[in-house]
Amino acid sequence: MGKAVISLTTGLEDTEKVTVAFLVAVGAAEQGRQTLMFLTKEAARLALAGVATAVACDGCPPLADLVQRYAEAGGTYMVCPICFSARKLAEADLVKNAALGGTLPMWAWIGDEPATTFSY
Repeated sequence: MGKAVISLTTGLEDTEKVTVAFLVAVGAAEQGRQTLMFLTKEAARLALAGVATAVACDGCPPLADLVQRYAEAGGTYMVCPICFSARKLAEADLVKNAALGGTLPMWAWIGDEPATTFSY
């Protein structure tokens, strides 16, 4: 089974887009795929403890539940260090399954294996 990479540029300014990205990531991780969310721009904030807590719409699952399911399924985050620093965020506030890393570490994570990618 190949890896999955979900690239997300949007933060809580568009909770529906964030919810869709997390639904895709949770689905991949819960099926046993190695799954990485590459967070850039405002999405960098989503890897901070206590930030991803919105509910996008009536009937949408709470983002906090999706974040928890993603972590429990072994999903990880790679957060753009340029985006993170530009927002003056603190590395100590990252959730346990998140690390700073740019495009080269992302490609190294993918390696030579096939990877399914989604971009939001």
